[in-house]
Amino acid sequence: MSCCSMCFAAQLVHNERMNSMPEWTDLRYFLELARAGTLSGASRRLGVEHTTVARRIDRLESQLGSTLFDRSREGYELTEMGHALLPHAEAMESAALTATDQLGAASVSAHGVVRLGVPEMFGTLVIAPLLVHLLKDHPELSVDLLVQPRFANLATREADLGVMLDPPNTGRYVFTRLATFRLNLYASPDYLARHPPIRSEADLAEHEFVDYVQDRLASNELNFLDKLGFTPKRRLCCTGMMAQCEAAAAGMGLIMAPPYAIPASGTLVPVLQDSFFTERSYWLAAPSDLYRLQRVRVVWNLLREYAEQHPSLFMHTESNKS
Repeated sequence: MSCCSMCFAAQLVHNERMNSMPEWTDLRYFLELARAGTLSGASRRLGVEHTTVARRIDRLESQLGSTLFDRSREGYELTEMGHALLPHAEAMESAALTATDQLGAASVSAHGVVRLGVPEMFGTLVIAPLLVHLLKDHPELSVDLLVQPRFANLATREADLGVMLDPPNTGRYVFTRLATFRLNLYASPDYLARHPPIRSEADLAEHEFVDYVQDRLASNELNFLDKLGFTPKRRLCCTGMMAQCEAAAAGMGLIMAPPYAIPASGTLVPVLQDSFFTERSYWLAAPSDLYRLQRVRVVWNLLREYAEQHPSLFMHTESNKS
């Protein structure tokens, strides 16, 4: 235990003897401010005015006799004592969430808010429509869908569960392989008509590509063109695949993408489909304590079942090659 943690533990013992232990509601405000980093961000997540958040934090710091945040124009950052308090507050949050969920376990429908972090295109085209049906079946359940060109940070509790390319390698998490997907090469018919034919991998060196911004990769697993054997001519790079697909469909260049990202309209067609491809895996992960909650497991099970039942979203089959 660090010196600061020992001091904090001693402070808690002192407060307990003086019958002035922090209230859970104040610790909840502390957690949300630690995660959001700003009063406005915490107030949105808590559904209160930002002045209420500030007042609760001031009261908590006064009660503990410690400064928990450094204030600046950029926001609120945890002090050393704030970092010492964080695991204790998270443990109380976990116990409160578990108790609340178990008390409602007899209910047929899951209830509460689940925050799900997903890759941008996968979340937009696959997960969002899927959640519409889930929420109809569970009227007391709400979902915050974090659709972004990076992966949700589960360590800071940015999300309750997330879909990612790299499974957690430290900490207490439950994770499983959601699906292995194949990335094939695509181009617009217009691009192919205006450029030399592509009959083999050797021909690719003369062509242009749409890809991720290389120094902004959210994961090394997003380096799809590493198997080319040459440095590709990247004409346009984007931080998200949605923009890449739009650019490729407009004739900017070749793109590597999974089946679920390709529109049925024919604006992108496969190139060297059976000979040039690469594979990656999506992982589904959640902190161990949150995985025990009924509402989190409902979303977890939905994603796993849907991925198992719709393999054509991830791998080309005879039915979706045409």
